[in-house]
Formats: sequence, C-alpha cells, structure tokens
Amino acid sequence: MGLEIERKYLVNELKWEALQKPEGEYYRQGYLLTDPNKTIRVRQTTTQGFLTIKGISVGAVRTEFEYEIPFKEAGELLDQFSTAELSKIRYKITVDGKVWEVDEFLGDNAGLIVAEIELATEDENFSIPEWVGVEVTGKQKYYNSNLTNKPFKVW
Repeated sequence: MGLEIERKYLVNELKWEALQKPEGEYYRQGYLLTDPNKTIRVRQTTTQGFLTIKGISVGAVRTEFEYEIPFKEAGELLDQFSTAELSKIRYKITVDGKVWEVDEFLGDNAGLIVAEIELATEDENFSIPEWVGVEVTGKQKYYNSNLTNKPFKVW
C-alpha cells in the first residue's frame, strides 16, 4: 500500500517574498471525486500528467497512489471530467537535505501560500526554515480538494 506522510504549514508572506527561490512550475489540478474519505485527482504540470488517489488522513498519514499519465490525456480529463479545479505555482526548495514544496495559489485562492514536507516516518526530525509559519497539518480547509469548493477568498 502506498503511504504519504506529509506535514503542512502556512508560509510567512513577507519572509517568502524576500527569499531567493528557484523558478516555480505552474500546476493545474482538478478532482474527479472529492469525498471526506477519498479523492481522485488529475494534475497537469508544464510537461507531465498525473492521476492520484488519496485516502482519508489520519494525522499526517494517508494512503496515496500516484501514476504518471500522458500530458494530453491529463488535460482531457481535466477539461471533460473534473468537477472542481484549482491552479498554483509550486516551488521546490531543499533545506538540510529535505525538499519543501511551496504552493502559491492562484485564482480564487490567491494570497494563500502553503509549504509541505514529505517524511519517511511521522516522528522524523527535520529543520523548519524561517519562512515557514503555523502548522496546518490535518486542518481540512487547507486540503487542495477543499480549496476548490471553499476557496481562500471566501474565508
């Protein structure tokens, strides 16, 4: 079984803006199924497509199965079958050997910046960069699937 162990944090916008960072990558993603117990997501980056199935979160852990699919088919699935969609710019920043994925949301979620780190175990130690703020792991309003239905602009 595929497992994802991920911690999620808000980002301090002022410190983030001052940070020298790599170029981000545009992500378009939509949901074929959004259910409290499971989601099925299609994602299209600038060059790749992915189909991802996620189970219910228990703390920082949940089941996850992700498969690369042809780029063109990812776009067709998003156009024809997605019930909810969002877009963002993703930055990947390595800190002390661990990759932080930082998402700057666009559209109705503009202004929201979230950092995620995937871990090998729930109790793994890791460094928290100065631009990382409050932890929001497990807070459902920050799940991407929920941001499609209740975007940041209406909070």
